[in-house]
Amino acid sequence: MIKIDCIERDVALVREKSPLIHSITNYVVMNNTANALLAIGASPVMAHAVDEVAEMTGMASALVINIGTLDAEWVEAMLIAGKRALAGRIPVVFDPVGAGATTYRTKVSRRIMEECKPSVIRGNASEIIALYHAGVQTKGVDATDSSESALIPAKTLARQTGAVVVVSGETDYITNGEDVETVENGSPLMARVTGMGCTATALVAAFAAINSDMLYASAHAMAIMGIAGEIAASHSRGNGSLQVGFLDELCTVDGETIRKNLRQTCYKTV
Repeated sequence: MIKIDCIERDVALVREKSPLIHSITNYVVMNNTANALLAIGASPVMAHAVDEVAEMTGMASALVINIGTLDAEWVEAMLIAGKRALAGRIPVVFDPVGAGATTYRTKVSRRIMEECKPSVIRGNASEIIALYHAGVQTKGVDATDSSESALIPAKTLARQTGAVVVVSGETDYITNGEDVETVENGSPLMARVTGMGCTATALVAAFAAINSDMLYASAHAMAIMGIAGEIAASHSRGNGSLQVGFLDELCTVDGETIRKNLRQTCYKTV
């Protein structure tokens, strides 16, 4: 089970160390993820030029690779940065946005997994299932499967790749292939705000930068993500005010907030 004092410790470390998170991410979410990283206390940088990504990654504490808006040059930059991170033992958090929607996305995702060997793979259920089963088609970037249905594929994918796999959904599942942690916080309104999944990936990277245990770094990040979103949704008029409220909750979350709001179940591995 996730320990509240460990989440609180990690939040404090992110705020104290302000780790530099290099994100090669998509046009749609750059502003959202940069502001979320700032709100939790990390330092974002968005650099995708082939000529500078290796150098930028070398200065970072973690790397995000997000394939939301793909082209050939960006793929090249992602592979260069991912290999630099691998060589420097810098955590790589991979978001296979839309994997399964097109052959190209699935092919790029598999290449990134094989060549960059990410520390964490975070996606919705449909994306994780698509990485596990070639040929399964997703509905764009939206999940058409429940997170629970992706648990067995996630565990298998984790064992195959050596990465911790995070499945976002009504319940978030975080697994290293053997152990499974869950987070049940969140709100359906979060799904109506673009980039919330990408924001979760960025937060995972911030926590991976200060906690070498990728299972618990990921679980702690997803807990904070869910708690902040759930509280923000409770006093939001709609998805517009949710975005602002979410950032405010990330900025002010503390131990008391975590203790009052964290919801999880004890998952027995089989």
